[in-house]
Amino acid sequence: MQNKKSNELGLYNPFRELDEFQKRFFGDPYGFFGKNTIIEFRTDIRDDGDAFVLEADLPGFRKEDINVDINNDIMTVRAERHSEHRSEQENETKGKYIRCERSYGSYSRQFDLSGVNAEGITAKYDNGVLTMNLPKKVPTVPESRRIAIE
Repeated sequence: MQNKKSNELGLYNPFRELDEFQKRFFGDPYGFFGKNTIIEFRTDIRDDGDAFVLEADLPGFRKEDINVDINNDIMTVRAERHSEHRSEQENETKGKYIRCERSYGSYSRQFDLSGVNAEGITAKYDNGVLTMNLPKKVPTVPESRRIAIE
């Protein structure tokens, strides 16, 4: 029995791949991230001896749109960017936009603070970078004592 495909003749279209690429690229500018999400922000954490320093890239955000919350030993950094081309009603578009590809929405990251003195954390936001100083916990050495015998 012969393979059915080997008997079929196909037409070769040299532009098929280009057409498919163009449809994928221009058809959905948000790709698999969706229309209301932003790619996860990147962070660097370095050990400065008595503290960790966390630097997070948050370009295009206002300081007021960034929140840092601590719950138990978990620190959550949240940032939200509001759309400039959409009104409060999602269907009503402001201005005369032809294409809107800049991302907007909210996202967050969580960090374990089990080795950090949460009371001493400081943060500043400058030129699109959130820099946080996370002082390390000072290890407590249990006191040794002698029990008097009565």
